[in-house]
Amino acid sequence: MASNKGRAYFTLAGYHFNPDDITRLLGIEPSSVNGAGANSGLDNPVISSWELSTDTITDDVDVYDLTDIIIKQLEPIKEKILQVIKNHNLSPRIGVVLVLSVDKDESSPDVGFGARTIRFLAEIGAFINVEYQLSERI
Repeated sequence: MASNKGRAYFTLAGYHFNPDDITRLLGIEPSSVNGAGANSGLDNPVISSWELSTDTITDDVDVYDLTDIIIKQLEPIKEKILQVIKNHNLSPRIGVVLVLSVDKDESSPDVGFGARTIRFLAEIGAFINVEYQLSERI
């Protein structure tokens, strides 16, 4: 049977920046980066991104816990995050990726955000993105 899967992530995205600079300025290693926009021209801008992610978990997916893991890592560097957002004109967002089981006996995870997460996101002006898809029938 297919189980629910999920992960949470925090992304800083924008044009014409090198994600390695963000890593250096924040002092935290990202889970992934995309530096495609670092050298793109003004006539054809490409987005770069810096991402911090939880591992993908299966079965008992708790969105509240997943986002809390990310926020606890980011709170100590909030002022640095605000500075890189301003200096590099970046768009911050927190996201959740869910693959939901089609098994009728599998429960659906609650999708929500705790007060700590909402407060932090408001303080840095972040967006929230929830992506989901259904698992394939097996």
